[in-house]
Amino acid sequence: MLGIRKSKTKLSSRSQIDILGVRDGILMLSGERYRAVLEVTPVNFELKSEAEQDAIIETFESYLNSIGIPMQILVRVREVDISKYLEDLKERLSGETVPIFQKQLESYGNFIKGLVTNNKILTRQFCVIVPFDNKNGKSKVDFDFVKEQISLSIDIVSKGLNRIGMRSRELTSLEVLNMFYSFYNPAQAKIQPLADQALQLLGSQFISKEDENAES
Repeated sequence: MLGIRKSKTKLSSRSQIDILGVRDGILMLSGERYRAVLEVTPVNFELKSEAEQDAIIETFESYLNSIGIPMQILVRVREVDISKYLEDLKERLSGETVPIFQKQLESYGNFIKGLVTNNKILTRQFCVIVPFDNKNGKSKVDFDFVKEQISLSIDIVSKGLNRIGMRSRELTSLEVLNMFYSFYNPAQAKIQPLADQALQLLGSQFISKEDENAES
């Protein structure tokens, strides 16, 4: 009978997803590759007039042609868990003493339950990934230099997006970790989101580990 031999080499989940750590909001990958994540506030294109839409398209086209920085556009579509919202409504209903308000809260709660039963409530998150890669493999770059180069790229990207009417902000280290947690554990993240304390602990482990490697 044929058997499946177990691999003698055990790989950690960190090595499999190619993440070394997160420091000062910058994602550190193997091969001295670094990424910053900008969350971008979208523009409601459909509500714009035809002239405004044309202007946005032309500005965005000019922006892409002139930016000179490689970047990745990430659109995340996630199902919203509104169980906590329904629990809050139920708590408000139990504490309400005015009959007309009780009826309104009960009717609204039933409407939301029916809406969720027949439809998925989705949310979209728009991000721009700003990279920096050390192409000179012979010499290791200092992290302060990496941070400076990424900051310059972020400034260029942000100003270009602002011209189109989109605001952006850089995700913190904990927000980047939480993003990857929801990437690789979507079901778990929905029913058991990471608490701030767990994120702080996870973040300190990633960051302290990288700092120890940098000092050695």
